[in-house]
Amino acid sequence: MSLRSQLSDILPDLLPANPAEAVKGTELIGLLRLQLKGSYSDASLRYHFSIMSCDPASPIAKVEKGQGYYRRTAEVPALSGAQELLSLTQGRLEDLTADQQTVDGTLLRIRKFRAVVTRYFEVNGRFPFSFREPFAQDSPLGNLWKFPEIVLIDWQTGEAPEEEMALDHSMLALKQRLGLPPFRLTAARLRIRPSLPSHREDFFQTLAVSTWAQNGELIYAAPVDDEALADSLRQLGTRFGIGVTSFGLTTEMLDDLPRPANILNGQPRETDALMERLNIDRISVAQPRDHLDWTQLDSLRRESREATGLVNWLNQCVESERVVPYKEDA
Repeated sequence: MSLRSQLSDILPDLLPANPAEAVKGTELIGLLRLQLKGSYSDASLRYHFSIMSCDPASPIAKVEKGQGYYRRTAEVPALSGAQELLSLTQGRLEDLTADQQTVDGTLLRIRKFRAVVTRYFEVNGRFPFSFREPFAQDSPLGNLWKFPEIVLIDWQTGEAPEEEMALDHSMLALKQRLGLPPFRLTAARLRIRPSLPSHREDFFQTLAVSTWAQNGELIYAAPVDDEALADSLRQLGTRFGIGVTSFGLTTEMLDDLPRPANILNGQPRETDALMERLNIDRISVAQPRDHLDWTQLDSLRRESREATGLVNWLNQCVESERVVPYKEDA
């Protein structure tokens, strides 16, 4: 039996599942020698560790920050993160209805994460707009390549100091004369847990749904602990100008959070406590484009009532020269 075959058989029993408990290479080599058949040098073993940790099908993964290895668990199935529609690589939400408790728990985590992302950006002076209808259970799966879960609006006219949420009249007028939008739109795709097998699908969906906007952002709930995964996301982000961020929320941490309505409507002290639990990790920084693709945005508006609501809301804010709260009938 080859060394790689032996390692594939032996490593799952030796490696911890939790990246925080990663085993250092020297310790792992010592444990392996008790079971390996054949004489292999430390250099050969370390080489195989390095090569196998970049293979999604292998059981070993290397931590992104720090030293050591842990067990790469299989994604069954690999969960993506829409709201009402649970985007599976091979199917729809009803594929999991044999275990309703699992479905309910997964959807609750997704809604909690959407609420966390919304509150985080609100606290940081950005204005989230959520898309839900394109991900309804009877919607085509192609919508996952067309609509973002959230659009983040950054107003770029400044604020009148005497009035909160007011847009600077002079800067607004100047941008209108120059044909420049007074805001920057970031189309964001939300995902619960990153994985080496599915990260390219996550990334290129983000790229696809953000071609009309000025920014694209892939936001993961869970930390990106796998070094090979982080390197691949970083390279893709740099190549295509897409931002990639982790909020550092494990499944257990999401389960411990209050319900979505409580997250969205929490008191300032509760919101501050929530923000302190986040471990924001910027894996790749978005490279903004100067202009919106108005043709694509108009196409989305014709297909989606919510996209129409987004356009109407932005128009209302410009006309009133202040950022007004979004209303569904706006």
